[in-house]
Amino acid sequence: MNAFAYMPGFGNDFETESLPGALPQGQNSPQKVNYGLYAEQLSGSPFTAPRGTNERSWLYRIRPTVRHTTRFKREEYSYWKSAPHMPEVDEPLGQFRWDPTPIPNEATNFLQGVRTITTAGDALTQTGMATHVYVFNEDMVDDYFFNADGEMLVVPQHGGVRIRTEMGVMEVEPDEICILPRGMMFKVELMNGPARGYICENYGAKFTLPGRGPIGANCLANPRDFKTPVAWYEDKETPCRLHVKWCGKFFVTEIGHSPLDVVAWHGNYAPYKYDLKTYSPVGALLFDHPDPSIFTVLTAPSGEEGTANIDFVIFPPRWMVAEHTFRPPWYHRNIMSEFMGLIKGQYDAKEEGFVPGGMSLHNLMMPHGPDHMGFEKASNVDLKPVKLDETMAFMFETRFPQMLTEYAAKLETRQENYINCWDGLDRKFDGTPGIK
Repeated sequence: MNAFAYMPGFGNDFETESLPGALPQGQNSPQKVNYGLYAEQLSGSPFTAPRGTNERSWLYRIRPTVRHTTRFKREEYSYWKSAPHMPEVDEPLGQFRWDPTPIPNEATNFLQGVRTITTAGDALTQTGMATHVYVFNEDMVDDYFFNADGEMLVVPQHGGVRIRTEMGVMEVEPDEICILPRGMMFKVELMNGPARGYICENYGAKFTLPGRGPIGANCLANPRDFKTPVAWYEDKETPCRLHVKWCGKFFVTEIGHSPLDVVAWHGNYAPYKYDLKTYSPVGALLFDHPDPSIFTVLTAPSGEEGTANIDFVIFPPRWMVAEHTFRPPWYHRNIMSEFMGLIKGQYDAKEEGFVPGGMSLHNLMMPHGPDHMGFEKASNVDLKPVKLDETMAFMFETRFPQMLTEYAAKLETRQENYINCWDGLDRKFDGTPGIK
């Protein structure tokens, strides 16, 4: 990874080359490019999008991507689903929670290890999202992939991943995230043993930084902490396979070389990573509990102002200092559907049952909040300043209902007794004045 910052969606233009003189100067597509390279543009927005949201990069590569040796053929990845997806299982409405998804014993690469938990919206009309977990124990070697349906936000939970893309290499550990843009070719390798994590597949507008409003110019996620990779290329002349996800279906073609052969590039459409530990949270300094929107790292806007297609929200280490206040997230119902995961530590509203690698789903207007133990503890604790430390939880939330897949409904790690965590929240009202 290099040291320059990348602010997604704001048109910043960067350049990098892995061989001196590989990057043309003064024009994008000269008659002949140095080293015998081909010029190719990758566009992430319509050509006529406003300058501030127009995204494209020029890639200077050993072969153009149009070259492959066989026609595309259909293939199946039965665990990876796309919206709209209405499974055969008749799952009743409710709140759901799962223990960590087991890492398979059989050889499984990243592409084979994606398991869809929920879908929302419609991939064909580019609205909504899907949530997945990934579990794998084997590198992608001669297999490469790109997703034409949406960009992918990858959240490692156990084990780091090395993602080799057309535009460089990103090493992403737990407590970090990365974004793989729509159409970006890549393969994934293990860094330190078997890996597990989460993916948000965003069908809609690209992730960008949220507005800070009255917070002002500082705090939350700062643009300087988003990192893009430097140019790197794989010059490999062996039979390889390129896998594609397109309109919810999967295809594969044979190629005689690695497609990660970009020697130089410049532009503003690129993969990037972010260290969640650099997020600067804000909160209540005197009393009451602010909305969880103050913890938004990235947002994918919809056509309705203030109502996101997706928000990516984290609950990082932070000080709790509010006086005379119930400090955990309060009981609530809202119009957003919340998929939650735990990277490490404990979540303050659910100290039991919600473990690292686990996940929960609270769909729109489904009531949720602290379990009985969390309520009693927060209601009676001595309210001294306390730091929540060694914790990291997150949410993928969307304005669309998230439909459970058959895989998720039948997963052996599903906690059938999840609703029991609210047992004990009994009537305290007796009609007499005074706080009980």
